[in-house]
Amino acid sequence: MAELFSVPFGCTADGRPVELWTLRAGACQAQVLTYGGILRSFQVPAPEGSRDLVLGCETLEEYEKQDKYLGALLGRVANRIGQASFDLEGVHYPLAANNGPNCLHGGRQGFNQAVWKATAREGGALELTLVSPDGEEGFPGTLEAAVTYRLTEDGGLTLEYRAASSRTTLCSLANHSYFNLLGHAAGTLAGQQIQVFSDAFLENDADGLPTGRLLPVAGTPFDLRQPTDFLEGLSGSHPQLTLGKGYDHNYVLRQDPCGPLKLCARATGGGLSLEFWTTQPGHQLYTANFLDY
Repeated sequence: MAELFSVPFGCTADGRPVELWTLRAGACQAQVLTYGGILRSFQVPAPEGSRDLVLGCETLEEYEKQDKYLGALLGRVANRIGQASFDLEGVHYPLAANNGPNCLHGGRQGFNQAVWKATAREGGALELTLVSPDGEEGFPGTLEAAVTYRLTEDGGLTLEYRAASSRTTLCSLANHSYFNLLGHAAGTLAGQQIQVFSDAFLENDADGLPTGRLLPVAGTPFDLRQPTDFLEGLSGSHPQLTLGKGYDHNYVLRQDPCGPLKLCARATGGGLSLEFWTTQPGHQLYTANFLDY
């Protein structure tokens, strides 16, 4: 069973107190902030003793200043909504255009900037909850969101998402952690491999928005069905790689909107292996193409 405890982590610029929660199970440890639901660190056993696999900041002030969503929970809708608007049940809903013509990761004040309520749950799990009022960032319905973090002694980190709305709405929650198996201060992805168990990916337009067109991975740098060096894949020639300055694409896992938990990708490097499992129909591979520090 995981050990769970918290300490204060300062206050936001507008005075909201933030907590740092630590989940510890055996030799594994994860730290989660109530600000943005951020996964601040994820330490696992490594040949040198222990290694932190996610990129994070030392202070709350640094998190508030950065705009790369480091480790944060995204919502109400992760990724882009084209032309910053949508139509639902005969109503047109305009949204904030915070990424070119599109709405990105929930708008100007997304879930990544909220202070979530933390509750300790059975077995050392950490539950974060948030209420987004009707009309926030242009989305209809009062949305109640909950994300539960669990950690096991064998290094299994689970994020379980739940949401309920008072009206029909859009909701797609995700986590935006940057993983590096050589450690959070290692720099590039040199010496690391990626494998994605998918035959097709979604084409993006010039603004990074999926067009809905499925492209086969066969014969392209997007064919990662066998373990491939990250840098080898990124050096490939393909219009989609050029558009996104690297991988920033959704790989298709299944046609159904939800299904059994399934292995979707595996990364290896530095004597470690990291597996990603999901119940969702797609998996976003992003290689930090716009990270400038």
